[in-house]
Amino acid sequence: MKEVLILIPAYNEEANIKKVVEKLINDYSEYDYMIVNDGSADSTLKICRDNGYNVIDFPINLGLECGVVAGMKYAYRRGYKYIIQFDADGQHLPEYIAPMYEKIEEGYDVVIGSRFVTKKKPFSARMIGSRLISGAIKLTAGKRIKDPTSGMRMYNRRCMEAFSKEINYGPEPDTISYLMKNGYKVEEVQAEMQERMAGSSYLTLTRSIAYMTKMLISILIIQNFRKKTN
Repeated sequence: MKEVLILIPAYNEEANIKKVVEKLINDYSEYDYMIVNDGSADSTLKICRDNGYNVIDFPINLGLECGVVAGMKYAYRRGYKYIIQFDADGQHLPEYIAPMYEKIEEGYDVVIGSRFVTKKKPFSARMIGSRLISGAIKLTAGKRIKDPTSGMRMYNRRCMEAFSKEINYGPEPDTISYLMKNGYKVEEVQAEMQERMAGSSYLTLTRSIAYMTKMLISILIIQNFRKKTN
């Protein structure tokens, strides 16, 4: 059995999903993959079924958190050693899975594909929120995560079990911070990312500000009232 499952949450990714999955199938067959179609209103599900892709289908849109948790439960029950969250829009590059695997094999619970391990984070309006979240994690968990909003994260079975059994676990920086506060080991490896191949991101300026505010409140305040995880 293969050790790594690539989890691909997908919502309205008809323009990208085939390119992303075909590259994995043709060039990275050492890994398994699973798409979670999150109630897409376009042809994402049809493309997956027409091409025989591995897919879990949600009949309605439940959000990224539910898709990732479903993938975690699937991977945990099937006995995978690691699971990696992988965007369906082509931003994440599969060549960085191998170095993430090598790092997590050193005994880490989570490894993040980070744009800023060996490269300096730019001083831009887009990165203000990232810097604030990095600072909040450093303040509360004792370690700075240089790219806290990166969605390319590899988790071990300990994390899969936690995501599967506990509530309020999501694929967000506040959960990473919370895990760190509870003794989980998190590390980053350098990874390049590219712009989405087609379509547009749901993160408008207003939504981005709301997201960053929510993360900061969760990291700095709400986590103090959550029960300790195992």
